[in-house]
Amino acid sequence: MSRLSALHARARLLYREIAKFGVVGIAGIGVNLLIFNVLRWTTGLQPVRASVIATVVSIVFNYVGFRYFTYRDRDRGGRGREIGLFTFFSLIGALIENGVLYVATYGMHWDSTLSNNVFKFLGIGIATLFRFWSYRTWVFRTLDGAATEQAEAILTDAERGAQIRPGRPRP
Repeated sequence: MSRLSALHARARLLYREIAKFGVVGIAGIGVNLLIFNVLRWTTGLQPVRASVIATVVSIVFNYVGFRYFTYRDRDRGGRGREIGLFTFFSLIGALIENGVLYVATYGMHWDSTLSNNVFKFLGIGIATLFRFWSYRTWVFRTLDGAATEQAEAILTDAERGAQIRPGRPRP
């Protein structure tokens, strides 16, 4: 497999992963914002408390989506480790997300429904960048090196077979 085609294949896989991450993430953002606003309207909770509850619910929603949709082809060994790391990195993301809302609400005194939602959304966006990197790097790891090498060898052999023309000897 040439370097260019290998790079193209990796880029295509990364784009697919980002798209799947985005689908689950957008649904998770919807869950997060819906629960946040319902809690604010129906219970009168303070913005950051309502946001923390909404964030926890969306973390559970996102784990299911990531495990069974986005990263379903990844190594499933060590599920306890996976859940532990997912929880750890999700909590860091929750601190980022709710920290932005906290600073806006209590530090800058921007405490209206609109500003709460704007800064909640901004916090989600910043935390999402961290979560994407940490989940794909630490939580939903690719298959071990031997399996990856075997898969690449199969692709290389298939590509060689496609490049052979009738009447030419095999390399």
